Amino acid sequence: GVVLGYKRPILTPAPLENRELTMASQQESVRLYVKGVVLGYKRGLRNQYTHTALMKIQGLDDCKDTDFYLGKRVAYVYKAKTKKNTAGQASDTKFRVIWGKVTRAHGTNGVVRAKFSTNLPPKAIGGPVRVMLYPSNI
Repeated sequence: GVVLGYKRPILTPAPLENRELTMASQQESVRLYVKGVVLGYKRGLRNQYTHTALMKIQGLDDCKDTDFYLGKRVAYVYKAKTKKNTAGQASDTKFRVIWGKVTRAHGTNGVVRAKFSTNLPPKAIGGPVRVMLYPSNI
């Protein structure tokens, strides 16, 4: 869950005792991404640069660990008002996706910068993102 810290939300991983490490049954879905939260835009004291978003990835607390996530695809999934037929969907859906890529670390506490195909809207701040585990470097 999300624990509110002094300055920004801190992500804590889900407890391991409730998970099973066996093969998942057919009705149970497997999550193939890591959860993250949009913190805001890259900014200076007076200017903000909306072409680069800052994200906190779950379980990432050190800048040395960010190397694994560099180049990984990021998806911001949101719900729109009107249904639209998007690629890969059998029928019309209200869900849309803005795709991006993790570009580099931001600071030393495990925050990363990401660039998206279109800039993230302001309502995305504080919202969830999915950090996909591809393309793989290992």
